[in-house]
Formats: sequence, C-alpha cells, structure tokens
Amino acid sequence: MNLNVDKHQNEVEIAVQVAGEIDAFTAPKLREELLPLAEGKNKIMTINLKDVSYLDSTGLGVFVGLFKQLKKNDGELRLVEMSDRLKRLFEITGLSNILNISANSEGGGR
Repeated sequence: MNLNVDKHQNEVEIAVQVAGEIDAFTAPKLREELLPLAEGKNKIMTINLKDVSYLDSTGLGVFVGLFKQLKKNDGELRLVEMSDRLKRLFEITGLSNILNISANSEGGGR
C-alpha cells in the first residue's frame, strides 16, 4: 500500500500528482502533506488522480477536509484526471455536486 505525492507550487497554485492507493493507512499521510498547503489565502490546489488505483471513504474525507480549508481561505480545490471508477465513487456519495471534478488536467468544471 504505497502512496506517492508530488507537489509543485507557486504563489497562487499548488499542483499535486498522487499515485497509489488512498485508504485508511495512506490517507493520514496525504492529509499531513496537503492540509498545511491549503492554509494560504486564495490558493488553487489541483490534484491529479490519474495514477490513483484505489480510494476509500477515508480518502474521500481528506478531499472534503481540503475543500473546506481552501474554501475558508477563498481558495479552490480541483480534482482532475480521475478514472471512471473513482469518478463514480464521487458521484455515488454526492461529492461530485460539491467538488470541482474534471476529466482533463485543466480543471475546467464539474
């Protein structure tokens, strides 16, 4: 159960590439690495999920927490390039109606 998180940021945008499985064991690592980055004002965090093979409810909780933190600071969370399987999970839970999910890496919309 590996999780790799690659982050690049400038003054306004944080680009994150996540690879592996996001579950009860790896979600705390993801939260620990990303939540502090969400604390700045007017930040846009784009998370590419192309290489995520598995996501459970604890992983969903990390994204909800990031969304809340960014929104509180007038920022935005974008989830991009997720598989149909992951996208379906967001749809089933209703999170696709709240979070900015895009099929491409541009993060254009839900």
